[in-house]
Parts: sequence; C-alpha cells; structure tokens
Amino acid sequence: MAEEHRPIIIRRKKIVKKHHGGSWKIALADFMTALMALFLVMWILSMSSEKDRQSISEYFRTPLLVSMAGGERSSNAANVIQGGGADPTHMDGEQARIDLRRESRPADVRRHFNEIRRRVEAAIDADPVLKALKAQLRFDVTREGLRIMMLDTETKPMFEIGSDRIAPYMERLLRTLAPLLNEIPNEVTISGHTDSLPYAGGERGYSNWELSADRANESRKALMAGGFDPERLLLVMGAADRIPLDGTEPDDPRNRRITIVVHTFESAEFIKRQGFFPQDEQELEASLEPDVGLLTEQFQEATRATDQTKQK
Repeated sequence: MAEEHRPIIIRRKKIVKKHHGGSWKIALADFMTALMALFLVMWILSMSSEKDRQSISEYFRTPLLVSMAGGERSSNAANVIQGGGADPTHMDGEQARIDLRRESRPADVRRHFNEIRRRVEAAIDADPVLKALKAQLRFDVTREGLRIMMLDTETKPMFEIGSDRIAPYMERLLRTLAPLLNEIPNEVTISGHTDSLPYAGGERGYSNWELSADRANESRKALMAGGFDPERLLLVMGAADRIPLDGTEPDDPRNRRITIVVHTFESAEFIKRQGFFPQDEQELEASLEPDVGLLTEQFQEATRATDQTKQK
C-alpha cells in the first residue's frame, strides 16, 4: 500500500531558446554588397576606353609605386607642384604620371617593346607579300626604344638604285606599320642610310646626304598614307654612309636601310630638349666655370694690349 501512494515526480528539462543575433543577415548583406560592387566595376569597365583600362590595370600592377608617389590621385590636390591636367579632375596630369611610371621599370619597358615587335611580326606573317621581306627586317631594343631596320639586298632593294623612288613592297610594308604604330603612345623618328658608293659629282652636288634624307622623307610619306599620326613624328633625317651596321663593310648593300625608332618617353623628351634636361644646365654651368674665368682673363689681356697699341 505504501508503494501505491508514493508520489510520482516528473522532471522536465527547461529548454531556453537563445537568440541567434541575425548573423546570417550580416553575411547576406556583405555578399549582396560585394555582388553589387562587382557589377558596378563590370559596368564601368564596359563603358571605359582601352586607354582607361590600361591605366587602371597599370595602377593595380604597381600599387606600391603609386603609394610612394603620394596616392592614387595625389595630382588632384590643390598644390600645383604635384601634377595636374587641363580638365578639372586633372586626368591629363594623372595619365602622364602613369605613363612615366610605366617606363620606370626596365622589365616593363622591354615587355612593352617586345609586344610591339610581336604585333609587327604577326602582321607581316599574315601578308604573303611582306612575309618574303621578313629576312630584311631587324629588331633591337636599345636605350632609345624599339629600333626597326629595313635593310636592302642586291636582289630585293627597298628603293631604286641611286634614287628615292620607293619599291611597291617597301611602301606596302610601311603602310602596314602605320596603324600598328598608332596603337601605342610612343613617338617615332625615321632615319635614312646609304652605303659608301659615291655619286660621280662627289659631295658638292647631289650626294648620299641628300639621297638618305630623301629616302627617309619618302618613307615618312608612305607612313602618312597608311594613316600614321603626324603629331607623333619627332625627326626625319638622313645620315648618308656615316653610321654603317656593325660588322659590315661601308659598301655593303645592307647599309642602304631605313631605320624607324619607337622611342621611350625619356628618349623622346631628351630629343625635344635637344639633349638638355634642367639639371644638365646646372651641371654644365658648374663645369664651365674654370673656362669662363680663363676666357675672361684672356679677354682682359687682349683689351689691355689693344689699349696700349692705341696709345702708341
């Protein structure tokens, strides 16, 4: 009987439902924000020009250089010393700063010019007529930039012998080069060269000087006919037979050539300043100070001697 009246005790475990805090909402918001940013970037890139996309790409390739230079848009500052441009957002100055930075690393410069060379060779390979001239082309990357030389041969001359009349395949080659050179911002020079075989009248009449200059100018005309931007041309000159190719005799037909140089920005600036940069002028003045003192002393002595002669 005692067992029948024993109380039954039921233990129930109390379950407390804790609030999760809505962390999933934060994760979803972050994801949606990142997705929106991605679509905004894709939309902006689709609306940008090729030049703008190259500038953006260059910025992300060299963030440290940009940071050391004062930030991505330091030229937007009101300080006139740190760059600037013609428009209110200073985009011209910013682009110039990016272009100069692009030239700051030798590896980038070499890669840039090798890409130009690859495009030129691909265009020549695609044309059966020009492909036969490939052996007459020579490419070199120098401190000036990319040097493209078109060499003569006895069997396939670029110009008529002793004349500036351009061969049809040479004209075709230059017209093909023109749009490729327009795709890059670098400036260009053209020089003509001859072998050492003289004209009958020597150098007093029409000589290799005139011939090399005329051939360079005809090459310029062919590039213009192909659509080359004339504002990008720095120099057209004739060098006669004074700069033969390395390892060749002066009368070697390969010395009859046209050389196109796609210049680095620094090399082009050097030409525009006629070989002088601002710091060069200060160094030049310092180096000439002894000469100036000596010349002044000699001038004074000459003046005194002249005065003594007059007195007599």
